[in-house]
Amino acid sequence: MTSSPAQRAAELRRLINYHNHLYYVEARTEISDYEYDQLVDELKRLEQAHPTLIAPDSPTQRVGGKPISDFRTVTHRIPMLSIDNTYNANDLREYDRSVRNLLGGEPITYVVELKIDGVAISLTYENGQLTVGATRGDGERGDDVTHNLRTIGSVPLRLHTDNPPALFEARGEVYMTKAELDRINTVQMKAGEKTYANPRNLTAGTLKLLDPRLCAQRKLNLFAYSLGALDGVDVNTHLEALDLLRRFGFPVNPHIQVCPNIEAVIQYCDAWATKRHELPYETDGMVLKINDFGQREHLGSTSKSPRWVRAYKFPAEQGKTKLLAVEFWVGKLGVLTPVAKLKPLRLAGTEVSNASLHNADQIAAKDIRVGDSVIVEKAGEIIPYVVRVVPEERTGHEQVIHFPKHCPACGAAVVRDSGSPFYFCSNAENCNAAVEGRIESYADRDRMDIEGLGEQLVKQLVKAKLVKTVADLYRLTLADLVKLERMGKKSAQNLLDGIEASKDRGLARVLAGLSIPDVGVTVAADLAQEFKTIDALMSASKDRLAQCKGIGPERAESISNYFHSTAGEKLIADLKAVGVKLTEEEKVKGTQLAGKTIVVTGTLKNYKRHEIEGLIEELGGKSAGSVSKKTSFVLAGEAAGSKLDKAKELGVPVLTEEEFDRLIGVDRTSGAAPPARSPFGGAGMLPFPDA
Repeated sequence: MTSSPAQRAAELRRLINYHNHLYYVEARTEISDYEYDQLVDELKRLEQAHPTLIAPDSPTQRVGGKPISDFRTVTHRIPMLSIDNTYNANDLREYDRSVRNLLGGEPITYVVELKIDGVAISLTYENGQLTVGATRGDGERGDDVTHNLRTIGSVPLRLHTDNPPALFEARGEVYMTKAELDRINTVQMKAGEKTYANPRNLTAGTLKLLDPRLCAQRKLNLFAYSLGALDGVDVNTHLEALDLLRRFGFPVNPHIQVCPNIEAVIQYCDAWATKRHELPYETDGMVLKINDFGQREHLGSTSKSPRWVRAYKFPAEQGKTKLLAVEFWVGKLGVLTPVAKLKPLRLAGTEVSNASLHNADQIAAKDIRVGDSVIVEKAGEIIPYVVRVVPEERTGHEQVIHFPKHCPACGAAVVRDSGSPFYFCSNAENCNAAVEGRIESYADRDRMDIEGLGEQLVKQLVKAKLVKTVADLYRLTLADLVKLERMGKKSAQNLLDGIEASKDRGLARVLAGLSIPDVGVTVAADLAQEFKTIDALMSASKDRLAQCKGIGPERAESISNYFHSTAGEKLIADLKAVGVKLTEEEKVKGTQLAGKTIVVTGTLKNYKRHEIEGLIEELGGKSAGSVSKKTSFVLAGEAAGSKLDKAKELGVPVLTEEEFDRLIGVDRTSGAAPPARSPFGGAGMLPFPDA
């Protein structure tokens, strides 16, 4: 009997997902790559012939057709807290003693895993389908990178179960293999482009690409290692959680050890100290987790880290080499940074030829000289620095390091800042190197987000004297840009469009991009919310500034000095003249749910999960992932699971969707929005304790 197109498409999707599961989860195959590609090609042809058969979770829909315009911020249902580190066996033993004391001497089982050196992500599934994938960000909020995560073959687009829970959040690490980094760097070198330092940085940069087609060209992978927010799932141990992840189609790292005591943990960690270099991906330590979830709940968390987990960091890899010379790089504020030029050596899987020497005091304290044999280490296996010299290998020909009297970039006099270890170019306002740094910083994604305005293009603009300040960017013309190297009309117009779009970013982003001393993205956002307009900020006294969140007297003086300098005043005037928005809207939140902690469970009729949680936050409430005595109420939809049972057990009030709508003032029968009225009593009042 011949199958219909719909039946064949369903069968092809089943087969492709089955073979994906074998490959990514079980690390084995039953068919050749050619046979697998034939299945995918057949499905593509069927879907092209019958577009109604295309489903969002089809294997053919991993790569979207269009780039996104910007990243949406996602608030994590349960914060993605950081993990405290330990660095030696004694640290591990001390950690073990502390948790045993807190647990009253209960037996503890540890689960020990490799700490994959990648990017932490969260994957949220609603009724089995992937809806949101986000980076960790600051732990509370991250970037929505769903469009890129969908391109990763090891990320399930739909949970592998016929009975999916209403809500399932998997957490894990996206990483790149060493071989893939080498492949990409070979392509970069052949094209005469800059190579990438390590897999982690390239992975992070790849996930931040706006175009998923570019992400798909780089082979990223996933290891899932924990659960986040759940609805309709009951697990009691970490081992159960890992087993559930595998059954739902997630790859879990195979190198996992169950340890009955801390000495077994130490032995397992030591076994991987050198063996890890044989792996096809980078690791920077081990993670030990308490297996029992009941014990985890008892231990709880600090404000930053859970008490039931610790990372054991492998000792930083060191190597000995020769310091051949010292170069001085000029930053955006004119600070000269001494950089050691080293005889290349390989550390933590990458070649190292440069290392920061920080400042004059560091050089003097370590007595570092050109020609020295030096011990170099990678801090966190990322940033190389000189730990110490090897004085016994000196020959007498070593040279003391002196800071230059003239700026290596512009030739202006170099001065030392009084009472500090830093040297500055006295011409920082006009020095090409400093100007380039300020323009690059202004265009950064976290600031004004001007796509296409990278390092090489900025150098050309400054060298051609087309740009001296960030305000000059808005005076560029098509005729200016097409004269530059490798700049066609289309690329030039795209850049001009990006620059024009940046005018409306708002005061917070402008402040973050101006290279004001001691003002980063967070401080800029706080200042923008405090003053709302650039004029109000510029007229604020130092005392007024010092009273603002996160400022203080020293930072207040830096900010005031910047805005009352000739250069600062002129730059703000120029930005006004070219039409850059220098105001910030008030972040207004409703008050209907102010101070309330709400848990959502089950399937709602009128809201998707991310919509209801966003609404709760907009109305001043907090959406939580688990029920406790501090929960204000539970919003229960259809097929509510264990959270509803927990609420009843603890006596936490439970609202239906209709009662919740009435509470926030939504009348779905008439379309009107009456005053919020609690289903339990007076208008706008909730008889619940504050969370």
